[in-house]
Parts: sequence; C-alpha cells; structure tokens
Amino acid sequence: MPANEILTDAEERMGKAIEILKKNLGGIRTGRANPGLVDSVRVDVYGSPTPLKQIAQVGAPEPSQIVIRPYDTSIIKEIEKAIVGSDLGFNPQSDGRVVRINIPALSTDVRKKMVGRIRELTEDAKISIRNVRRDGNKAADQEQKDKLMTEDDRDSVKSDIQDLTKKYEDQATEMAKSRETEVMDDGE
Repeated sequence: MPANEILTDAEERMGKAIEILKKNLGGIRTGRANPGLVDSVRVDVYGSPTPLKQIAQVGAPEPSQIVIRPYDTSIIKEIEKAIVGSDLGFNPQSDGRVVRINIPALSTDVRKKMVGRIRELTEDAKISIRNVRRDGNKAADQEQKDKLMTEDDRDSVKSDIQDLTKKYEDQATEMAKSRETEVMDDGE
C-alpha cells in the first residue's frame, strides 16, 4: 500500500472515530432539552422498529421541553410507549397531535456521572485513534520491509500519522470539554 493510501486510510478511520464520538456525546443529557436525546428511540410502527426521527419532527422550542410532531397522528400512542419503554427515564405527555417531554433539571450527582461518561466515551475514541495509528505504522513498516518504501519514506509516513493522531485526539478532547461544560451548566 503506497504512503498516500496509508495516510488516507488512517485519516478516514480517525475521522470515523470522531464522528462516532460526536454521535455518542449528542446522546448525553444536559440540563437543556435537545432533540438528540431521543435519537436512540425506535418506535414499533408499520411492522418494524423505526427511528423516531423518521416518523416525526423532533424539536426543542424551550430549554426544558422536547416536542415531537408525528407525521401520522394515529401513531402517537406507539411513540409514547416507545419513549416510556426506552431507558431514558422520560415521561411523555400528548394532546392527540403532539408529544411533549418535559426535561427535569439534573442533580449535581447526575451531572458528575454524565461527565464521567463523557470522559469514558472520549477515551474510547482516543483508543480507536491510537489503534489506527498502530495499524498505519505497521503498514508503513511492512512496506519498508517489502522494499516498496525507503526508510526515509517510512519515517515520513509515521511522522504524518503521528500528526494526524495528535490532531484527532485534540479534536476529541475539545469536543469532550465543550460537552462537559454544557452538562455542568445549569441552563439558567
């Protein structure tokens, strides 16, 4: 695998680790309502579990409330049942047209647990990024061993991979800091 392919592969895989982290952090609850909080909810409609956002418009018009407007109001009961059945701990209320979820304020203990979870997710992402670095370095070593790459080229590739690793790890750290600040902020 030529040097540019090794680097492209490493960058794509590190980017995916960041995307997964971003998605996971979006599901972490802060003191504010966020439509991402119900992204994991699947509703049993039309014969299969369907992601909530495919069957309804989800918004947060107020800092403490999520509003779900189903495209088909006949499935409101199924949406409520799916939210109650999820492990999110929300109590949905409906008026026949929309489902409202009031987001209670978080206690300090819960906020600290959320920060701990953010740190776990961030560390998992960094481990993934480091694993990609290891794979890229192995590929470069193999290319040099197979005489397809000079030692200087191999060292250059390894240096570029290390730069990518630092860039993506820093990105993960910044995302985590930002999310931790949101979680610890009272929203007042």
